[in-house]
Amino acid sequence: MQKTKQNISTVSFIRALIVIFTLMAFTYGLTFVIPSGEYVRSVDALGNLVIDPSLSFTFVDGHISFFNWLLSPLLVLFSEGSFSIIAVILFLLIIGGIFNCLDVCGLMRYMLDSITIKFQNKRYLLLAMITLFFMALGSLVGSFEECVPLVPIVVMIAIRFGWDKITGLGMSLLAVGCGFACGVCNPFTVGVAQQLANLPMFSGMGYRLFAFVIIYLVLLLFLYSHSKKVEQNIQNVSFSFKPEKHMQKALYAFTSILCIGILCVILSAFIPALQDITMIIVAITFLVAGLTATILAKMSNKDILHHFTSGVINMLPAILMILMANSIKYTLIEAQILDTLLYYAMQIANTLPKYTIILFIYLIVLIMNFFIPSGSAKAFLLIPLIVPVAQVFGISTQLCIMAFAFGDGFSKIFYPTNPVLLISLGVAELDYFSWIKWSWKFQLLNILITSGLLLLGMVIGY
Repeated sequence: MQKTKQNISTVSFIRALIVIFTLMAFTYGLTFVIPSGEYVRSVDALGNLVIDPSLSFTFVDGHISFFNWLLSPLLVLFSEGSFSIIAVILFLLIIGGIFNCLDVCGLMRYMLDSITIKFQNKRYLLLAMITLFFMALGSLVGSFEECVPLVPIVVMIAIRFGWDKITGLGMSLLAVGCGFACGVCNPFTVGVAQQLANLPMFSGMGYRLFAFVIIYLVLLLFLYSHSKKVEQNIQNVSFSFKPEKHMQKALYAFTSILCIGILCVILSAFIPALQDITMIIVAITFLVAGLTATILAKMSNKDILHHFTSGVINMLPAILMILMANSIKYTLIEAQILDTLLYYAMQIANTLPKYTIILFIYLIVLIMNFFIPSGSAKAFLLIPLIVPVAQVFGISTQLCIMAFAFGDGFSKIFYPTNPVLLISLGVAELDYFSWIKWSWKFQLLNILITSGLLLLGMVIGY
């Protein structure tokens, strides 16, 4: 088996760099066209700083200098909310280092061999199971960034079973994004949004579960159709697999410790104190699991250090892309035009017919997700504004929350401003344009289906 490199290919990196820089320049251009303004913010009962819709919006003097815009990819490290950016970067470096060690020591190949033997004649059952697993992680516990370490594994499984990288990314990255959007009991979107809107936590779960089933079936059909087109016959391929005692121990240790991390992520849905540190927990768990496995696989400490460092260096281009992507939000906030965009959107909403309001809310969240990938951050920004607008037109708060979840989740695996998408494509060595060329049809179909679900929700009084 060809060695799997967990790095960013040069061509993919340059193309992604051009796309993100173009978006940065476009955003900077907006600061000369859109006037600066701000909403008054107040502290809610939970101590969160949110927009106060009862107070007026005012235009203010604001601008970001060309020099600060140019340095914005670095300045984001010192801005408000920089902790999450730093956490993502450290998370990525650990993934790169550990996967390189696991690859070199042969454990990845050993694991793939064992899975291939078990599911050689049931590969489409495996596809359905993995897709459901990732969708459930996203929808039930709000896992998204935390699934990144598993994405390269699924990509390698897809290739081993005669499919391609895109199939593997669809089974993992696309699936977790879809699950995250359905938000059956996602604490980071639905949970936060319902608290801000004074709804019982995770209430209205039944209709979101119905949406989950619909989206899962559509995604499964989409993946099945693609995998059938690209599949290679593996029935006649000879797989030689000899169980090795030390590798079995290493694999058992790796999967057992990793399961502990996944369990912590699941528990975070019920233990709010864990929700702010789930990424840290997964990163530490993955680091411990990887180091333990490589030691049991008889890799020397010197080799572990060397290959871990090499894997970290290979991830450095992805860090630059993450910083550039986050600089777009930084520019909007520093120039004080983010609130102005929301103000204009609310003005438009007040002129629309009732049955288009819920779709317009969906559109607002889709647009804002381009600039602000964080679901909880968007909730604090948008929920105090869109819920009152929905209520004026007789649209239930519950349906408004569902539109918010849809708008936040699905586009996460489409926009080049999302770090998780950039990381996943990078470690899979897949070009962003190849991903868009393949996934846009599903995204379009998805928007139509979810829009239909929102309109159906209005009809049935959800």
